[in-house]
Amino acid sequence: MLIRKPVSAVFQAFIDPAITTKFWFTKSSGPLETGKTVTWEWEMYGASTDVLTKQIIPNQLISTEWDDPPTAVDYEFKALSDDTTYVVIRNYGFRETGEELIQAIKDNTGGFTTVLDGLKAYLEHNLQLNLIADKFPKM
Repeated sequence: MLIRKPVSAVFQAFIDPAITTKFWFTKSSGPLETGKTVTWEWEMYGASTDVLTKQIIPNQLISTEWDDPPTAVDYEFKALSDDTTYVVIRNYGFRETGEELIQAIKDNTGGFTTVLDGLKAYLEHNLQLNLIADKFPKM
């Protein structure tokens, strides 16, 4: 996803939970730091996950591991100009097979696409779209 903001601002949006909570999870036990585990919460769903940050290369890469069973999630940042950044989220290391693997890939692809859509709206237009909260409303 292309984000029309400098790479440092886009990178910080994933490191700093004060920003990330504007477009993704609702609560975090702290910022992402190499070698540290934080807990992310989606309070509207009563869900949480522990996130281990394995590597950070400022303005280039955040490599994490989370979920149960754990999978790797890498956030890659590429400055295309002084004011534009291309973000790629890669999720891999699934243990499922067959139809369960296909479903896991579909769920994760859809979820991370929603995260990137919310990030773009927030950073470019200061809009909180509530995409995550509205994805599965109580019915």
